Amino acid sequence: MGRHHHPVHPHLPRDRPFAVADAVRAGVPRRALRHPDLGAPFHGVRTTAPPASVLDACRALATVLPDDVVFARTTALRLLGVEVPWRIADDARIHVVARRAQARPERPGVVSHRTRQRSLETVEVHGLLVTSPAQTFVDVACGLRVPDDVVVLGDGFLRRGRALTTVAEMTALAERTRKVKGIVQVREQLPRLRPGTDSSTETRARLALVAGGLPCPVVNEVVRDDAGRYVKRVDMLYRRERVAVEYDGDQHRTDREQWREDVRARRRLEELGWTVVVAVANDVVRDPGPLVARVRSALLRATP
Repeated sequence: MGRHHHPVHPHLPRDRPFAVADAVRAGVPRRALRHPDLGAPFHGVRTTAPPASVLDACRALATVLPDDVVFARTTALRLLGVEVPWRIADDARIHVVARRAQARPERPGVVSHRTRQRSLETVEVHGLLVTSPAQTFVDVACGLRVPDDVVVLGDGFLRRGRALTTVAEMTALAERTRKVKGIVQVREQLPRLRPGTDSSTETRARLALVAGGLPCPVVNEVVRDDAGRYVKRVDMLYRRERVAVEYDGDQHRTDREQWREDVRARRRLEELGWTVVVAVANDVVRDPGPLVARVRSALLRATP
């Protein structure tokens, strides 16, 4: 017969994480805090269920954080809903930043940073204090070595229909940031950002075209027919040459209705004299050379 466990102490929260110190102050015996049904995601924290997401983990850690410690870096990216750069996407630790050295929490699974700046921009996300979108961009971008990665990260904050900040805000914060390794590269790459992209691969396609010696295309601009009727919002285009570059992500494979609509709209573009170049992920991430060549040929054919 299995060992019988007493139920969790009735005075302990069942629907949220809590700090051990708070429970002890409330009169809960320490032995009750060692109940096998209680989890300990961080030192000094207890939960009745393991964290199922980054948000859950942050809420648990927040119960023992000083008031002037905020979530930052890759953790802030995830809380803000911004794609984490693939080179650092495996970092599952919780990142926080403290305004005071003595406030830095030292716990397994937690990375504490100290800011050297006079002010730290923050916002509230799901009840948690997080570095602002512009602040998060600058903090993460300063740690990226590859210039294109900085641009891809920045575009992620400027998505069409869900922009979290502006290039102007990011630029202003980067200019105010002093004595931080990597900030010079961040400032240099900011002019290459483009608001209104839909995905990181779309951004990389644009960067590949420019790296291949082509002009930078306009992103996500609407094309209309001669009567002013909407035809399509094109991922990347060269309006004077009437060349459209379309990136087909995985959603084009899974969403048949979207695929049919794109086929119809692209046919209409061609009827209006446009050349449509379609790219998929492999065209961008493996070897963009053939894609660049196709776009270059289309531009040359359009040049009188």
